[in-house]
Amino acid sequence: MAAHGKLRRERGLQAEYEAQVKEMRWQLSEQLRCLELQGELRRELLQELAEFMRRRAEVELEYSRGLDKLAERFSGRGGRLGGSSREHQSFRKEPSLLSPLHCWAVLLQQTRQQSRESATLSEVLAGPLAQRLSHIAEDVGRIVKRSKDLEQQLQDELLEVVSELQTAKKTYQVYHMESVNAEAKLREAERQEEKRAGRSAASAVAAAAAAAAATATATEAGPLRKSSLKKGGRLVEKRQAKFLEHKLKCTKARNEYLLSLASVNAAVSNYYLRDVLDLMDCCDTGFHLALGQVLRSYTAAESRTQASQMQGLGSLEEAVEALDPPGDKAKVLEVHAVAFCPPLRFDYHPHEGDEVAEIRVEMELRDEILPRAQNIQSRLDRQTIETEEVSKTLKATLQALLEVVASEDGDVLDSLQASPSTESLKSTSSDPGARQAGRRRGQQQETETFYIMKLQEYLSGRSILAKLQAKHEKLQEAIERGDKEEREVSWTQYTQRKLQKSRHPRPSSQYNQKLFGGDMEKFIQSSGQPVPLVVESCVRFINLNGEDPLVEGCTAHDLDSVAGVLKLYFRSLDPPLFPPDLFKELLASAGTPSWRAWLGRTSRSWKPGPRPRRMTWTAAWRPWPAFPTRAARPRS
Repeated sequence: MAAHGKLRRERGLQAEYEAQVKEMRWQLSEQLRCLELQGELRRELLQELAEFMRRRAEVELEYSRGLDKLAERFSGRGGRLGGSSREHQSFRKEPSLLSPLHCWAVLLQQTRQQSRESATLSEVLAGPLAQRLSHIAEDVGRIVKRSKDLEQQLQDELLEVVSELQTAKKTYQVYHMESVNAEAKLREAERQEEKRAGRSAASAVAAAAAAAAATATATEAGPLRKSSLKKGGRLVEKRQAKFLEHKLKCTKARNEYLLSLASVNAAVSNYYLRDVLDLMDCCDTGFHLALGQVLRSYTAAESRTQASQMQGLGSLEEAVEALDPPGDKAKVLEVHAVAFCPPLRFDYHPHEGDEVAEIRVEMELRDEILPRAQNIQSRLDRQTIETEEVSKTLKATLQALLEVVASEDGDVLDSLQASPSTESLKSTSSDPGARQAGRRRGQQQETETFYIMKLQEYLSGRSILAKLQAKHEKLQEAIERGDKEEREVSWTQYTQRKLQKSRHPRPSSQYNQKLFGGDMEKFIQSSGQPVPLVVESCVRFINLNGEDPLVEGCTAHDLDSVAGVLKLYFRSLDPPLFPPDLFKELLASAGTPSWRAWLGRTSRSWKPGPRPRRMTWTAAWRPWPAFPTRAARPRS
């Protein structure tokens, strides 16, 4: 029943995750469809405006009757903007295009006021303005397509990160299950070992009671029980090592899962709150400005052609000034809130029985996590600098692109100012200004391509920056917790050592001279010992491998430690045991072939020296030739 319950819970969590991912995929597809719809609506609007300009140029020759008929025609129909789609039918209510539609309505109203139009205005409407609207439509289609491709790429990267999160989660669950199984096997082996130990103890008691009757049998059964106990101990050790290995793998997998979780949440938040808005701005790049410039050109042409229409043109100018890209973007987000609102954050789903919900910096992982945190910090610093540089380049490129878009529309105004008649307008169609406009168009497309490339680089860098920042914050929190726990453990150990020292105070010296680091002759005079007892004790211990007379009840037999004490004592003497004037002679005697010859030579060198030093030197060195080697000494 418990297994079925776990399976149902795991399936429920998996179903919740799949539903969340499915909802995100639906949102992403809706975003693409919405951006594509906005592009289609803009292109249709521009086509309608271009058609309007051409028809207006034709109607201008028929004066007021044809002009009134044209105004009624566009006012009474939905035009090609209607279509069969529900989105197309609600074109006039679309919030993202309300400001351009307002300009369109004012333009129709101003058209009703115009009953006459000059031939010059007809040429302007049919020529530069209609051509400019066609160019804007081409630009809008091109940039919307590139923006859609860029958004598709960002969405694919986001879904790939989400897929990596699922992989990390499954890996963590597998390693955690292996850790739980290894722990269960370890507990089972420990229980078996305890049972064997209990049976061995019972057999030992029975064997002691029947020792006289079953001596031979006990002799044969003893090794079997010992062998069984050793096998059980080895099994416990093996499963203990296996459990620790699986536990470490589980910790690593959990850390990777938590890091991936933080990275995915940061990437999703960055995409929904930043990237989508920037992509919408990219789709609007130059659209409102270009449309405003066309309408301003038309306003200027109308003002120069017919002064009586200034009131209507003023209304149109106000509509043009009311073009609001940020406001249109906000309205689109408001109407399509379901598609553009950020989804719920991915929550941490621990595996069954795992209560750890944070990144743990174990001692075994510290050497791995600390360099990784430093690497992420350095990458974060570099990425921040690179993203700031790309942002500056992006802003400069956008400004240059908008200047190119604005400069092209300024040529129309220049043509109107320099060409008041039809004949002069026709003559200007073949002048070098047309070639210059063509070069400017090529420059605009190059600048546009560079702007899209930099925007892609900026969005990618910002996404990487958000993920690195999330990982860095998680690792820093984990490292700080680990350092705090380590300080608490160190303080506890220090307190315990301090308490142990206070319970076993070191006995104070009964002499007024230092033994270690002092003058040996003064110590001998103060203590009355012919040879310092530490020298005698260490030599006797090393020689006999027996008990140290300085410590009662000592049973430790560590020859290396005792020899180290003796060497430390001689090194710390001040003045040293060997006077400096004998140093060269002692070095010369080092080449003596036999131990006894060397001992006799150095003894003769010591005869003039102080008696306490000679006695100490003799006590320390004379017994050594008779000492057995360490390999030949009997084991105690």
